[in-house]
Order: sequence, then structure tokens, then C-alpha cells
Amino acid sequence: MTGAEDTGTGEQRGHSPDVETATPPHPAAAENPVSWEPLAPAVEVPPGAPPSDGVPETLPAWGVPGPVGPEMANGNGPYPDPAAYAGPPLDGNGLGLPAGAPGWGPPPGRAGIFGPPHPPRLRHRWGLGAYILVEAVFLLVSASLAYALGGRITASAGAVALALSVPTICAAGLAALITQIRGNGPRIDLGLTVTRRDVVVGVACGFAGLMITIPASIIYAAIVGTDATSAVGEALGAVWAGPALAVTIFVIVVFVAPFCEEVVYRGLLWGAVERLGANRWWALAVTTLVFALAHFELTRTPLLLVVAIPIGIARVITGRLSAGVIAHQINNLLPGLVLMLGLLGVIPLT
Repeated sequence: MTGAEDTGTGEQRGHSPDVETATPPHPAAAENPVSWEPLAPAVEVPPGAPPSDGVPETLPAWGVPGPVGPEMANGNGPYPDPAAYAGPPLDGNGLGLPAGAPGWGPPPGRAGIFGPPHPPRLRHRWGLGAYILVEAVFLLVSASLAYALGGRITASAGAVALALSVPTICAAGLAALITQIRGNGPRIDLGLTVTRRDVVVGVACGFAGLMITIPASIIYAAIVGTDATSAVGEALGAVWAGPALAVTIFVIVVFVAPFCEEVVYRGLLWGAVERLGANRWWALAVTTLVFALAHFELTRTPLLLVVAIPIGIARVITGRLSAGVIAHQINNLLPGLVLMLGLLGVIPLT
């Protein structure tokens, strides 16, 4: 006999085909506004059955709730199209989800001393050509200023301030514009976001760099002699300035120039090298070398290499540019103080 049976108490029991039981909602449905869908039940696939043999496609075993596919790439959901991410998918993260998204997890067993690999960034359409263009603009603006200022560039602190700030600001501004037009903007493509970890790592790498570069500078100066003086120190060697201009040069050397240089080298160039398929260690090596050579101070190139390594390490640890900017600014703190006090006549610059 089918159907429900009367127990005599007004209740019915049995297994009736007309009785349906409701599936309880997913426990996280109230916490996440995105519609959650239960995972498809496991289906036993007959041996040798083709993938299209009526077997429904299911999500990976680690499970990501909700639909995932190209329809989610238009900004209506938290899951971009997996094809929008560069590089091979990470283990345990087959869809290339951004860090922090539901279902994302760092690959097990790959932490190392600098933490797990950073999640891949969104693809962009700029590469090495963008860096070459930015570097060409930097050189063109520098040459134009040198021609316009003439002899004043070594006799006026104001001229030196212009020569220090204008080319680097133009280069960094063009780099940010390129990422906005050909990519996802500087915040995503260059990693220009600041977190507490960025500050901690940047400060740690900055002061660790000072502990390395100060002894290296003393040893290098003892070996090379007067040729170890930077180009800025030589230009300001016999120049005096008032407090306002001296503070302005301090701000340029300690804050403005490091930020702009990081955008160009460990931002734009770093991203271009990674787009060619290099990992973060190759990107560190290439950008460190180019950074040292781009100062066009051949006698100081070995010292600049030592200076650049802790800054690049900050970029490697966090995967973002902000930590490298902070480390670079701390590294320039002592040279900036020396230049400011020298311009005020407190200490000699020569």
C-alpha cells in the first residue's frame, strides 16, 4: 500500500510521493548578498564515459558557492572571468579568484620565508614598450631643463629643485596614465594600495637597508674617494639656500623622488617584466639593475645596487608597490637631511 497511514492521532506517517521536504538554505546565504547555490551531488561516472555523457559539471571539491562563468565578469558578481587573470592558476585556486574572495586560499606547502605566492593580477595591455616610452620622456624632459637652465643648474638651489622634481613627476604621471588607459589603473596594475602590513614591511626593509647601505657607503667612499659623491651633492656643493627652499629640496629628495621612481621602476617596469613571464625574483633582479644604471652615475652603480635590493625585497614580500615606496623614502632620509643642512650652511657638502 502506498501513501500516508493514519496513526490514529491525527498525524500521518509514511513515504508518499506527494510529500516534499524543503532543502534547508545554505548557512552563509544570509551573510553574503550573492545568491548561493548548493553544490551538485556527486555523480558516479561509468568507466570510459565521455565528459559530455549527460553528467552535470560540478564545482571543484574545495567548492565555490554560486555561479562562476563569463556572465560574472561584467562586475555584477565577485567572481571575474578566470581568463582575465595572468599566469597559471594557483593550487587550490583553480579559478584565479582574488585574495579574500570566498573559496580563495593560498596553495599549501609553498609559504616559504616571504609568505605564499601573491594572487595573480588582472591582465593589462601595457608592457615593456610602456616603460621605454616613460624612460624616453624622462630623458627628454631632463635634457630640455638642462638646456633651458644652462649654467644656473649648478649655481641655484631652485634650478636643482626643478631638475630633481619635474622629470620624475612627468615620468611617474605618464606611467600612471598608461595604466589607466591600457590597463586597470595604477591602484590595481601597480599595487598602489596601502595596508598596515605594507607600512610594517616598508619600515622594516627601509631601516634594514640603512644598516646595510651606510657601512657600504663608508667603505665605498674610502675606496673610490671623491667620485662617490652623488650628482645632487655635487650640484649643491657650493650653493646656499633659505629655509623654505632647503625644506622644499628635502621633501623632493625624501618623499617625491622615491615615490615617482618606484612607480616607474618597481611599478611599471616590474609589471612589464612579469608580463613577459618572469617570476617575482627575476623582476627583482631586472628592476634592481635597471634602477642602478638609470641614474647614469657609473662610479656609484655598485652602491646603487646595494641600495636598491632592500627596496625590491619590500616589493617581493607584499606584492604591492607601497611597501617599496616607504622603504625607499626611509633610505633617502639621511641624504635628504644632509642636503638640507648643507644648503642652510650648517654642515659642508663638499
